[in-house]
Amino acid sequence: MIPKTTLARWRANPIGFIQKVLINPETKKPFVLLEAERAFLMHAFTTGPDGRLLYPEQVYACPKKSGKTTFAAIYVITVVLLYGGAYPEAICAANDYDQSVARVFAAIRRIIECSPQLCAEAKITADKITIYDAVIIAIPSNYASAAGSNHVVAIFDEL
Repeated sequence: MIPKTTLARWRANPIGFIQKVLINPETKKPFVLLEAERAFLMHAFTTGPDGRLLYPEQVYACPKKSGKTTFAAIYVITVVLLYGGAYPEAICAANDYDQSVARVFAAIRRIIECSPQLCAEAKITADKITIYDAVIIAIPSNYASAAGSNHVVAIFDEL
């Protein structure tokens, strides 16, 4: 589990978490977010007095070939680790199993593998990542056992 002081520091500055902890697999350097991504995250990660996100249902959209897959991966990692609470789950869903593991889930895996502060804590299989007490899984969108899951974030690719 992430130490409480570290978690509190990163929850107070999730953009700092992204830009300091998460490493871009393509450049091997920390991510530099676009202004639109920063604006979305600042709004999306606003919390109320109880510490919960004010906007539990969120949608981010942008044009084709603008980095949506990478941003979705960054978003999932951030939500599940900083805002997921105890034993959080994340789902990466797509039209079929192959696509579910080949897009956002693969981007999440690559980011975690390239990020030293996360890599040592991660256990990665073909369709499941366990990191600290969080679980990220890839499933096809019609997967019956997703009903009743305890996911704190779900990403849908090409539905």
